[in-house]
Amino acid sequence: MDPCFLTASEASAFIAQGKLTVEALVRSCLSRIAEREPTVHAWLYVDPDRAIRLARELDKLPRRSPLHGLPFGVKDVIDTADMPTTQNSPLYQEMQVGRDAACVAVVRNSGAIILGKTDTVEFASGGRKAATRHPMNGAHTPGGSSSGSGAAVGDFQVPLAFGTQTGGSHIRPASFNGIYGIKPTHGAVSREGAKMYSHTLDTIGWYGRSVDDLILVAEAFRLPGIDSMSPVELRGLRIGLCESPQWGHAEPAMQEALYAAGRRLEAAGAVVTDAPLPAGFAKLADAQEIIMHGEGRAAFLPEYLGAYEKLGQDFRDKVENVMQITPASLLAQYAVADALRPQFDGIFGDTLDLVLTPGAAGEAPLGLHTTGDHIFNKSWTLLHAPCVGIPAGRGPQGLPLGLQVVGPRFGDARLLAMAKAIAPVLDITPLARG
Repeated sequence: MDPCFLTASEASAFIAQGKLTVEALVRSCLSRIAEREPTVHAWLYVDPDRAIRLARELDKLPRRSPLHGLPFGVKDVIDTADMPTTQNSPLYQEMQVGRDAACVAVVRNSGAIILGKTDTVEFASGGRKAATRHPMNGAHTPGGSSSGSGAAVGDFQVPLAFGTQTGGSHIRPASFNGIYGIKPTHGAVSREGAKMYSHTLDTIGWYGRSVDDLILVAEAFRLPGIDSMSPVELRGLRIGLCESPQWGHAEPAMQEALYAAGRRLEAAGAVVTDAPLPAGFAKLADAQEIIMHGEGRAAFLPEYLGAYEKLGQDFRDKVENVMQITPASLLAQYAVADALRPQFDGIFGDTLDLVLTPGAAGEAPLGLHTTGDHIFNKSWTLLHAPCVGIPAGRGPQGLPLGLQVVGPRFGDARLLAMAKAIAPVLDITPLARG
């Protein structure tokens, strides 16, 4: 098997055992990119020569962490010291900040190699779509706004990649591309050096091809409880199937995927129950939309003032407050979220360990004019809850379907442990390797 087809955790183990060099892994990923980039278009910037030089240097050094030598893709709204950060915007095509974002610095200082910058919806929010296509069917979107990161990991071009989520920009591409992703608790990972859209919502996460991959990166970020994380037994795990107030938006295949997963988990010994959210939680979707657009006014004001003619209408509308969002309406939606966050945290403990719910409405939609609907993500984003995306089969068009597990704020480590326990039962059609 070519090294590019290894999961990050497998590659890490082989490097530690001396069975794989960093250079061999990087060359394999670069070869896969060269082969597939004309079809998938996942990348905005890759420097193969630099990546190989860095790999050779790392092969001379002691292994400093489990991330040593592992290639990373970085969504191109996140700053990198040695590469452009274009935001997929005509305003910043030559921009190179000269400093790593905090998340990039963490993995780089842990020995990871930043392989390149992945394509994104403009400013991770609107305007121009990424050129990226779904790696399994180029007529379909890979999702967004973390389009290139999701497709690159799903297409075995890179084992790990950063994405961001303001609505559903991270978990939805995980669902569409048949990969694993974590959106940590809001604020658990520094957003310094990433384009800001909404200070209330923006969250940095990462993709891999197994839960163990997600855990490797979680350890580097010292997520709360990760150092003392212990294995979780599937038998007796209390899992709540949550349709959410948006259930009517789910395609039939996604509805069946959720309940089929519940049946498999129950057969494996889990305690599976329905977990409807209280009526007040139906307000979250609208609240997320108002907060996102309301805070976007300030986020895009600098570009509006400095490059109005080049700025897309979507961003002009935000600054000009076309939605007519008032301070009173913003305050009202903040109050909704403030009230419901502790209420959601409180449903876990005595009778429930985790919530299992759709990661998207269904399969990746046809066409590159869309990145899909974030209706099944926005409430969890506003709740600041950690979410882990897990593949859960295929839809009628043969494209992946993904579910997500959700837990209480700062319960990321336990959520990952539980995700590891249930993933083998959910992930019934893993991506073909090689």
